[in-house]
Amino acid sequence: MQNSEIVLVGGSGKTGGRIMKRLEKRGLTVRAASRSSVRSFDWEDRSTWRGALEGASSAYVAFQPDLSVAWAADAIGALAKVGRECGLDHIVLLSGRGEEGARHSEAALKASGIDTTILRASWFCQNFSEGAFVEQILAGRLQLPAGEISEPFIDADDIADAAVAALTDPSHRNKTYELTGPRALTFRQAVAEIAQAAGRPIEYEQVSMAEFTGGLAAAGLPQGLIDLLEELFGQVLDGRNSNTMRGVADILGRPATDFSQYARETAATGLWSA
Repeated sequence: MQNSEIVLVGGSGKTGGRIMKRLEKRGLTVRAASRSSVRSFDWEDRSTWRGALEGASSAYVAFQPDLSVAWAADAIGALAKVGRECGLDHIVLLSGRGEEGARHSEAALKASGIDTTILRASWFCQNFSEGAFVEQILAGRLQLPAGEISEPFIDADDIADAAVAALTDPSHRNKTYELTGPRALTFRQAVAEIAQAAGRPIEYEQVSMAEFTGGLAAAGLPQGLIDLLEELFGQVLDGRNSNTMRGVADILGRPATDFSQYARETAATGLWSA
């Protein structure tokens, strides 16, 4: 029997969970592949890959920890090879904007000969509500080594919608979409919009990279994550990704979600209440 399942590699993350709900709502057969799933998947244990991919026709792949790490491209290429052997014929890859390592991973995926859809994204709106910044937002002051460089923050729900479209509509195969929000904001401007939506004071303070990484180390974050954040703030956040792109409109036929809408909807949940 021809494979019919969709597998989400990284199905428990910010995007994977959203994609799962959308596909299930459509009545499609979908399963997550992660360290905690029934069919365990571990990027650092290749013996788990085949069992996690068998029976699937297509996959959404969100690499951990980040496509910028040195071994990512080799892992992506190897995963595609295992996938093809299991009957997989299409991979949707969540890639990075402006990251050289991400381009190497995209090339490795395409070289496998499998059909691909590349979704490039950078900073998520949800970093302020589900990720690394939420505790500082709740405390009333976000301290980051980011100045006046602007970023068109992308809503994770837009990424999920784009991934669902790519997984269910063959017309998106072998295409690349640059996903951004409709306008670029500095981190200071983003925090100001969150404060307005939440109805309480929340400040932004630019700090040095040494202060930032020192604080992360003092908080007990693993060195690998600290190094990754240092690269994102010190190299990728240099203006290369400030331009807005049409990827969301191209794949979904609608405008991307504005940061102000994200801030209003999140504030309405009470998450940012003092």
